[in-house]
Amino acid sequence: MLMMSKKLTWLFVIAAALTTIAACRPTNGSSEAISTAPSTQATTGVYQTLTIDSFAAILANNRDDYTILNVHIPYAGEIEDTDANIPYNDIEALTAALPDKDAPIILYCRSGNMSEQASHALLELGYTQVWDVPGGMNAWRESGRELVNE
Repeated sequence: MLMMSKKLTWLFVIAAALTTIAACRPTNGSSEAISTAPSTQATTGVYQTLTIDSFAAILANNRDDYTILNVHIPYAGEIEDTDANIPYNDIEALTAALPDKDAPIILYCRSGNMSEQASHALLELGYTQVWDVPGGMNAWRESGRELVNE
């Protein structure tokens, strides 16, 4: 009798497990099937940072390859060869000044805070080559370089 009870218990456990597995498996025609394919949802990129020396090298050697924007407000001067001064929080004006979403863009401000915010905003809009200069004009000056139009 005990042996029969153990067999029935195991039979019940196996039947319950198989029922659970079958119930959780989506059917071929089911619109609720769970997809294991990678997500195709667009994600925002990550902006890159430039050291002051790297930024200076770009200005000296590859200047024409980049759009360079000072996004600091209020205006407090700029680094020579800046293309435009556009407030970091005026996204419409910022995007109007840019050639296209795949163009290399360098943003800076006085300390790095405003340019970081503008970098995030551009990435959310689909821009793919965004560089930020942490420390901005303060770091530029601290490196022994000068600003213009202060």
